[in-house]
Amino acid sequence: MEIILKETIPSLGKAGDMVKVANGYARNFLLPKGKAIFADKKNMSQIERQQASILNKAARERDEFDALAVKLGSLEISIPVRVGELDRLYGSVTNLDIANVIESQGYSIDRKKIQLDEPIKTLGEFEVPVKLSPDVKAVVKVNVVPQES
Repeated sequence: MEIILKETIPSLGKAGDMVKVANGYARNFLLPKGKAIFADKKNMSQIERQQASILNKAARERDEFDALAVKLGSLEISIPVRVGELDRLYGSVTNLDIANVIESQGYSIDRKKIQLDEPIKTLGEFEVPVKLSPDVKAVVKVNVVPQES
């Protein structure tokens, strides 16, 4: 089935692209969620008229993400954790913990955008990538330190 994307989907394409997908994927996910529309003559002419506004919106979002990436790149956060003998952590530091600390600094970041391969289980300084959009990434410095008793 051919559809026109209304928003950028990393695995398919950018907003305004006409792509071919499986019928079930289109009918059960993309169309009901409003992420795409059928690729017929009426919708194609409508998208062509809206293309300029779609591109402007994408450029604005990119500028916002770029500005946020610069701010996050200069951000250095500290996460105090409980430690036992030999500085071993009780538990681990996850993307949810990092998102909460970033949010307390005044930035709103979805925890799913924080790209941790696995939870942090040791003390130290780590560089954690944050994928703000498909083409904008930031790196946040995270210091995992022992909690003061």
